[in-house]
Amino acid sequence: MGYHRIVSLIASSTEITAALGCADHLVGRSHECDYPPDVQRLPVVTRPTFPTAAPSGDIDRSVKSLLEQGLSIYSVDVDLLRSLSPSVIITQTQCEVCAVSLGDVERALCEWIDSRPQIVSLEPNCLADVWSDIRRVAAALDAHDEGETLIRNLQHRIDAITEQVDDTPPELTFVSIEWIEPLMTAGNWMPELVDLAGACNLLGTAGEHSPWMTWEDLVTANPDVLFISPCGFTIEQTRRDMHKLTERDGWDSLKAVQTGRVYLADGNQYFHRPGPRLVESLEILAEMLDPGTFDFGHRGVGWEPLNPNANPS
Repeated sequence: MGYHRIVSLIASSTEITAALGCADHLVGRSHECDYPPDVQRLPVVTRPTFPTAAPSGDIDRSVKSLLEQGLSIYSVDVDLLRSLSPSVIITQTQCEVCAVSLGDVERALCEWIDSRPQIVSLEPNCLADVWSDIRRVAAALDAHDEGETLIRNLQHRIDAITEQVDDTPPELTFVSIEWIEPLMTAGNWMPELVDLAGACNLLGTAGEHSPWMTWEDLVTANPDVLFISPCGFTIEQTRRDMHKLTERDGWDSLKAVQTGRVYLADGNQYFHRPGPRLVESLEILAEMLDPGTFDFGHRGVGWEPLNPNANPS
């Protein structure tokens, strides 16, 4: 493994870099990179240009306004980035809303006239793409063997869960909400995780971007399990926004509400970071859906019921 000066501009690639044993090579990070905790000591080279602590509806309006004006959602501190002298910069093209994009990085580097760093751009849309991205990062960091070992270990952990999941056709139907206002369901790797955990995903397609949906779509689907994990939101932030759902006509009639199967999860730390902790996201789903079989200790940290006193029936 060679030595590199790495600037990671997405949280998932920071986690991949650390899992490959290359955390000591990180010299800069994005404003969202907070795991492992030690990376928070690194210089922050990006910032959002919208209020990230606002309710989901306000964030949506701010982001759409910026995009309509042709403005960037994130800004890169070009002077700081250059002073860090990175040999590798890791970014993404999967979602221009979720993190600094390849275009943002290229604009930041356009005036560099000395040696340019290698840019590694990730674009995960499904679990297989996550393994490919790990290999891509590992190749850039001369950590091929470490990459294969990491992938093998992650897949073994997945297999250990799926071997205990009932192999009969799933009885529980499942809808995941990735954004509250406006409503968005989860696509990409999320339907795969739901399937691996033993439920039947109703909205959103594996390998495709997360689609918007209407309230009527949700009412018509009427799932057994309603899973609410807005991208970038903590459980506390999600609870503050839940009135946008619970006050809707028909909320109390939803099957998941009546049976106590509405769950909130930390969408900032899990589910929306396509890296090693997607396996922990699967653990969350498994123990949430089948607590009699699985207990990984995530309840109260990574997820919790909307109504803590509800007993799923």
